[in-house]
Amino acid sequence: MTLKEILVGFGNAMWGTPLLLLLMGGGLFFLLYSRFLPFRYLKHAIQILRGKYDKDQSEGDINHYQALSTALAATVGMGNISGVAVAITMGGPGAIFWMWVSAFVGMATKFFTCTLAVMYRGKDSLGYLQGGPMYVIREGLGKKWQPLAVLFCVAGMFGTIPSFQSNQLTAAIGEGLLLPLGIELTFGIKLTIGFILAIIVAMVILGGIQRIGTVAGRMVPLMVGIYVVAVIAILVLNYELVPQYLKLIFVDAFTANSVLGGAVGAIVVAGARRAAFSNEAGIGTAPMAHGAAKTNEPVREGLVAMMGPAIDTIIVCTMTALAILITGIWQDHTEGISGVTLTIKAFDDSLWGGRYLLVLALFIFAITSLFSYSYYGGKCFSYLFGAQHVRWYQYFYIGMVVWGSIASLGAVIGLIDGMYALMAFPTMISAFILAPKVMKAAKIYFAKDDLD
Repeated sequence: MTLKEILVGFGNAMWGTPLLLLLMGGGLFFLLYSRFLPFRYLKHAIQILRGKYDKDQSEGDINHYQALSTALAATVGMGNISGVAVAITMGGPGAIFWMWVSAFVGMATKFFTCTLAVMYRGKDSLGYLQGGPMYVIREGLGKKWQPLAVLFCVAGMFGTIPSFQSNQLTAAIGEGLLLPLGIELTFGIKLTIGFILAIIVAMVILGGIQRIGTVAGRMVPLMVGIYVVAVIAILVLNYELVPQYLKLIFVDAFTANSVLGGAVGAIVVAGARRAAFSNEAGIGTAPMAHGAAKTNEPVREGLVAMMGPAIDTIIVCTMTALAILITGIWQDHTEGISGVTLTIKAFDDSLWGGRYLLVLALFIFAITSLFSYSYYGGKCFSYLFGAQHVRWYQYFYIGMVVWGSIASLGAVIGLIDGMYALMAFPTMISAFILAPKVMKAAKIYFAKDDLD
């Protein structure tokens, strides 16, 4: 059995019924348990994001906007472009509906997990305040639950490796830029691209969360703007097909006509799996970014974090899906077209210069994701081995950027999917146990008179 087969089997085995029930069922529990309370304060969440309540004396490293940007830099990335194409390839158009469902309940999950990330912050080995599921477990549940924190960190070090982003960005550069020039994407060229990406990543991540937050805060609006404008152009040019394919997404979600054998379960798995990779609700990565926010009000950060899945999956992923579906390119995956290549062909066939716009957006998407993931993996490493040794993980991370550029896509997805699955168990278990603490804090916070 090859390494690729082992990793693909690992990823598939982890994403079984128990994990889907944990993420989607858990999100539904949080939604109902909160009685939709945080959803009624979306206007207030926007005001928080705009800096109305920012106070320099609050504990933390970055403001609310930078925390959300750092989290979005990781989630609004290849998962929205290549991941959506993979979902459609694996589960047909109906997989998008289940991505929506996962995102909606995921908003409630993020409210709880990111509120807890600020509520139960702890000190690392250097005495700096940190947040994330491992600290929630240690500070909120006690030492007897320490094995859960260790499991999260071990899985987090490998689940956040940058290989998927570098793999798909390398493929995008080859398909979008080099192939039209008659240049074949050889092993040597892939390796060269990998080294260039590694140098760019090293220049940012070695500066810590402040530099990552600043760069992400500047690049995230740019990347979303470029991508949204390009997709809107495609949808406008094919406006008469949009209602037809929106209907297909709903119908196929329950009939599975586009999946061999009509397996609805396969569509649910494909949608939920890719949604988890896209918005990361319940996985535990976003709480590490939001746990660094400058605030002494945990509920505020939970409200800001809740907007992540809405922006990421419900808006950006839907636009990607419609661009792929209305062009008909998604039906060509049987000819070997999949992943980011599928999205590039959709843009190229529908929009003059579309492939170049997409490659530009992909470059920004992938680079910002690479920055955020380094922070997540580094925090997991620091928890286990000491923050004073985090440079060793950063060197490993930079090396994995190069490995991803030459590795098999199937092997990369299998490894990351499997580790993501492992991260979800400690995150969700701790959130379930501590959910009453979140609701108590939320009731006190929302009872204040200065909310509008």
